[in-house]
Amino acid sequence: MQQSRIAFAIGDPAGISPELSARILADQDANRGDLIVIGDERVLALGARQAGVTLDVPVVSRDALEGDLPDGTVLVDMANCDPDDVPLGEASMEGGRAALENFATALRVGSAGLAKAVFFTPFNKHAMRLAKADYVDEIGFIDATIEAERSGREFNVLDEVWNARVTSHIPLRDVAGKLSVERIYESLKLTTEVMEGAGIKRPRIGVAALNPHAGDGRNFGWEDEDILLPAVQRAQEEQMAVTGPIPSDTVFVRAIRGEFDAVMTMYHDQGQIAMKLLGFDRGVTLIAGYPFPIVTPAHGTAYDIAGKGIADTGASFNALALGRRLGDRIASRAVEEDAGTRRYQEAQG
Repeated sequence: MQQSRIAFAIGDPAGISPELSARILADQDANRGDLIVIGDERVLALGARQAGVTLDVPVVSRDALEGDLPDGTVLVDMANCDPDDVPLGEASMEGGRAALENFATALRVGSAGLAKAVFFTPFNKHAMRLAKADYVDEIGFIDATIEAERSGREFNVLDEVWNARVTSHIPLRDVAGKLSVERIYESLKLTTEVMEGAGIKRPRIGVAALNPHAGDGRNFGWEDEDILLPAVQRAQEEQMAVTGPIPSDTVFVRAIRGEFDAVMTMYHDQGQIAMKLLGFDRGVTLIAGYPFPIVTPAHGTAYDIAGKGIADTGASFNALALGRRLGDRIASRAVEEDAGTRRYQEAQG
């Protein structure tokens, strides 16, 4: 089996995921003959009708994952979702169950070393919770599925700027209590590692303050001085190019003007609002910190336009491109490390 492939999970069947999946497979730039598509053949056929495209993709059963898959792009038919059982444009248990099964299978393909990256078209978290009551977000699901040694982090990626965040899918009232010097420092360290892995040498990171005016000398809160600042100083001592805390109403302005390569925010919408205003149809969500990168378009399932044949593929194409690039870099580093280990062993006699 080719080990330079992308494991491609079809997301929520009630939204634009079927259409996006079909458009990707019909596009020669996006489909480079390196995709292991995981989902129901009937859902993909629905997407092809929605998109108005004709697909010619070899179809194999899920049992084929236990052996050797054919070369080139292939659809692994999970036979797990009849589109007639999924109301279009609505969250459903059936749709959530299929999306979870597709995603879990793609993660296992990546974890087994059979793919260099995992890509998925948009999920709907409510649908996934209908199918799995304890589902919180992708990171927790990834951790459990591949028995990860450490949790990853979500990044939003545009050409202009990256966004990393310390907390993600938690209530806003819980954010301050989840912040610590160690957690912020580790997030800065991982962000630096991931961006350097993407080819950005010593990335410049602006750290967004939690409180208005970065606390305004403790008038609006103490967290920026007592938690964020020590984490920034520790990162600076480790030679990371980190600045902050910076009032969050100006940090993205400074980034877009070229001062920073990335902005680290303390909670989900602190960064997501800015990133989606900058490039809603271009943005990519990257989940990093695992042995392989996981990528998806940053937008959602778009139930309001499901089935209309007007879904924009820009963010999906960008996500695939980023997954390929990061996957290749991880694979290259692994080869270099193996070669270095062999040279050392030979030198030791």
